[in-house]
Amino acid sequence: MLIFATVALVSYLLGSIPAGYLAGRVAGIDIRHAGSGNIGATNVMRVLGKRYGYPVFIVDFLKGLIAVSLSILIEKRAQPLSVPTELIGIIAAISCVIGHSFPVWLSFKGGKGVATSMGGLFGLMPFVALIGVAVWVITFQVTRYVSVASMTATLAVPISILILMPLKQTGEAALLYFSIGLAALVIFRHRSNLCRLVRGTEPRFKRK
Repeated sequence: MLIFATVALVSYLLGSIPAGYLAGRVAGIDIRHAGSGNIGATNVMRVLGKRYGYPVFIVDFLKGLIAVSLSILIEKRAQPLSVPTELIGIIAAISCVIGHSFPVWLSFKGGKGVATSMGGLFGLMPFVALIGVAVWVITFQVTRYVSVASMTATLAVPISILILMPLKQTGEAALLYFSIGLAALVIFRHRSNLCRLVRGTEPRFKRK
């Protein structure tokens, strides 16, 4: 049980690093009081531009990827466990996304977890994660809504796993349950976007 607690705590703290908030402070503003008030890469990009938005996205992505990679390293250096390595990685990914969405440093008010979830998925299921990225890009190009693209991509992940499992292209069934839980969390964090979409007030990214 100690290894599970260690992985969960380390991953949570890693995920809780508020890259968007720190980028705002570097730029001289509190990003929580600008734009949508979210500390994620999308709001940072809207308010501060690509110069800050892209680095925030990269950091948030790497948090998920590093959390999974570290968990696997910890598991290999610990005493042999009677649980799959994927389970350790899943605990790390979930804890990291929770840390990003509910960071203790910002009164548990963080980002929506899309970039961090993507990083965790790449650490666990690279091929499925690439499918999710492709769905995100296509949906965004068609709708110009980041929120719609993010929610569609997270839903595409468990669907992809279901399709690939009979073909033996994915691992344990636990990965399917993990992807469903991750999709539920991301959609829950986008509930304000869903309300704006219904009202027709959700902002689009304009084509240049």
